[in-house]
Amino acid sequence: MLSEPISSTAPVETAGQYIYIACPWTPKGGGMFKIADYLIQAQSFSGSTKFAELRPLDTRGDSNPLYSLLVLVTAMVRLVKGRMGGKLAGVHVNMAERLSLFRKSVIVVTCKVLGIPVVLHLHAAQLHHFYRSLPRPLRAVTRWVFSLPSSCVVLGTAAQRFVIDELKVPASRVEIVINGVPEPVERLRFPSEPGIRRVLFVGNLSERKGVSDLLQAVAVSGLDRAQLQVTFAGGGDVEAYQNKANGLGLEGCVVFEGWSDQKKVADLMARSDVLVLPSYDEGLPLVILEALANRLAVICTPVGEIPSVFTDGVDALFVRPGDITGIADGLRKVLEDTTLRQTIASNGRALFETRFSLTHFFASVARVHQQHFGIAGSPQVRPASHSTEKELV
Repeated sequence: MLSEPISSTAPVETAGQYIYIACPWTPKGGGMFKIADYLIQAQSFSGSTKFAELRPLDTRGDSNPLYSLLVLVTAMVRLVKGRMGGKLAGVHVNMAERLSLFRKSVIVVTCKVLGIPVVLHLHAAQLHHFYRSLPRPLRAVTRWVFSLPSSCVVLGTAAQRFVIDELKVPASRVEIVINGVPEPVERLRFPSEPGIRRVLFVGNLSERKGVSDLLQAVAVSGLDRAQLQVTFAGGGDVEAYQNKANGLGLEGCVVFEGWSDQKKVADLMARSDVLVLPSYDEGLPLVILEALANRLAVICTPVGEIPSVFTDGVDALFVRPGDITGIADGLRKVLEDTTLRQTIASNGRALFETRFSLTHFFASVARVHQQHFGIAGSPQVRPASHSTEKELV
């Protein structure tokens, strides 16, 4: 018979303890994978008995559904071994919507059966839509799964209201933790062609992300296309959107990079002036936080948690979802008004430093782990940067 779950208030043996960070451990996991990977990258683990090691727990893999099932079963086996070995302090489960809900529910239930403390971290932008579309019995099962974790971590007030009001999680067990991202790798921005203004989109190429809206906005913006380059970095149906761009006469100023890894995105941000994300649904997109860190002016839609943490015209410029004319006007305003662009970029960078740094995020997660697992990871101590920052306007 298994012993009772580890209590955060009882003294525990910490030597060699570890915490699993559960999510699809592949770049195809999107922002959920990135935020989990950032946590792993930010830790400093030397075997000290005072801290736990953060370890990845893959829950999906990057292949077909049958292989994903095998990966999920493997994850469950690792949980059993961790519990039997006595060194697994807890599991931090990162969840989105659709199949992620079902896979992570299996992990949460497994942890409950094994007596492993679990924290559920909700990243979904569309879970409220998906939940409402489920049959009543599945909605009841979803509410039961959300009742099991020690804590439910959400990105902001919108998700907090949904989890409390519709999933019926007690307010005392719902915690807001704002995402964080690392400092830019590349701090100097040198456009290869002076005078060219560079607009960047990063994300999966889809209608939900507003890709067609952005293409149409560029086409009707009236901006000098000889002095404009719009780059789309992301997977999806690249060929279809390339054809759409060509049909709008944008061959000379629109570039599709396809799926881009962390290093490639960092390089693109270092050489861009504006990030545009005209999505219809979001949580709190990491790409916006990365843009702030890179001193990019941000044009985005006030959806999800965005309006609760950003101020229109101060640290971002808001445009309505699907408003092609509004997106075009926003592009002209930010690209043609150097002072406005620099002000928004500077305010965004200040916001990053106070709220969205990886140091701040790691500390917030460590606080949650300490409270519910009785132990947490140790962050790296980075020396202060003395690099010179330069921005061409």
